[in-house]
Amino acid sequence: HALIVTADGTYTPSGRELTGPVDSVEKLDKLIRWASLTPLGAPAQIWVVGQAACELLGWIIDPGSEDDVDDMEALRNRAAQELTAVLHATLTPMLNAGWELRGEPGHVVHLSRSIGNFTSMVDVVIEPYVWTYWNKDFGWHNRVGDMGILGSPTAGTYLPDDDLPAARELGRRLAWCAQHLGVLPGPTPARTGAALVDKIKRERTRSGKGIVVTTPGSVPPLDGPPRGDLEPAVGWTRVPDAQDLDNVHRLVSIDQRAAYLASAGMLEFGYGQPTHLTGDTAAAAAVGEKGAPFGLWRITLPPGQALSLPEKLPLPHPHMLADQPVQTWVTTVSLDGLCSPVADGGIGADLDDLDITEAWVYPQQGRALDKWAKILREARKTAVDTEDAATKRFLGTCYKGYIGRMVNPDMWTAKQMQHHHQPLWRASIIAHCRWRGRRVAMRIAREHNRWPVRTVTDSWVYLLADGEDIADASDALGKMSVEKDTLLTDPLLSALASAQDVHEVNLAIRAAFADDEDAADDEGEGVL
Repeated sequence: HALIVTADGTYTPSGRELTGPVDSVEKLDKLIRWASLTPLGAPAQIWVVGQAACELLGWIIDPGSEDDVDDMEALRNRAAQELTAVLHATLTPMLNAGWELRGEPGHVVHLSRSIGNFTSMVDVVIEPYVWTYWNKDFGWHNRVGDMGILGSPTAGTYLPDDDLPAARELGRRLAWCAQHLGVLPGPTPARTGAALVDKIKRERTRSGKGIVVTTPGSVPPLDGPPRGDLEPAVGWTRVPDAQDLDNVHRLVSIDQRAAYLASAGMLEFGYGQPTHLTGDTAAAAAVGEKGAPFGLWRITLPPGQALSLPEKLPLPHPHMLADQPVQTWVTTVSLDGLCSPVADGGIGADLDDLDITEAWVYPQQGRALDKWAKILREARKTAVDTEDAATKRFLGTCYKGYIGRMVNPDMWTAKQMQHHHQPLWRASIIAHCRWRGRRVAMRIAREHNRWPVRTVTDSWVYLLADGEDIADASDALGKMSVEKDTLLTDPLLSALASAQDVHEVNLAIRAAFADDEDAADDEGEGVL
């Protein structure tokens, strides 16, 4: 399914040497024909590893150095343009031999060749130039982030510097991916997640068993839609009081383990053409034997201060205001969350209290991502059990990337990709994680009498005494694990005690965790 080309020779992922160096584009053409690789959830792949291998093929770019530009994005753009130009100039022998380019060539060159009714496709991935793509899908703030299967330079999981060990490690990762996911890694982590969804879809279509979703789930036309996300992640801080600061020695951040993955496997997602309901019909639709069906509901959130809610937690829904009611659209997950008792993180509402005036309800629903989540969960367990940081991190970027990009139709414009556009699924997953976190915060308050001082997405920050443990004992996904744990120094304690506003609290917390930033095991979902 894949080969690795270095300046010294060509190898299979298992490390077996096949041929000597590929020192011309003609030889690359020969190699591809001779190897007759087969696809595996994605087109077959040739990985070109190391600068020297690129030089043999004439793929040399000189965009300048980081020191010459103020903006890394400008450097990346220039490099990407140069790379495309160099590839156009050097690939002529392959085009003459019957290959066609699919799209513009860049760090991945998509080749296809038709013989009769049969089309063979090969992706040539140019490892030294993958960075020319990073800002689009791998990381922001001009920092090289995750590069999919190649790893992350900042997290220390990138391939080794020397070509041969790099080729060996890449081969190991490709074989691991094929074995545990059953697909080759896509050009981005999100595409790898999509390839796995599509593999399951093909199997289910063949067997006629299981849920097959073939259409995009665009957001229906909403009257008075919320600004921004349908179900935003929460970001909240409060100024600690004397009780919070009494007998505390540590600042601890807890996080749901692989939160999105846990929720993706549990939730029922809607598909098909939704029905628009208004008035009493909409309100009646929410009352089902199994609870409300999957959909969007236009409700009125009561003012927070009219409810008996804990003062030391954020309001239960990000659209809620303290002093006035808010009419907004929410997913079924939030409908359920709001109806939960206060002790479980809800507001103890009846459906009547929420005044449902309108709804979009889906005709079919089911656990469409259960098999997908199961495969990723089992692969993740293997990575954790074998202490394989690189593949564990890669899997994290796959499911986070895929779920994060369900919202963006531009990612999935090709006809056979449109069913990956599922913004309501993503909104439901985010909401599910948010409500689960709140439920845990209520339990911690009950059992330990501790309240958080900050929450961002799925992590919660607490001030604790020595030996006080608020994490979940279970190592199941979605359970709380300790993300960061730092001793409270006197300067830090006084900074928190004297903080006048949430900005100062955030600064103090950030300073406390500064040393932990890179060490933090990225269990959480971060900003997607």
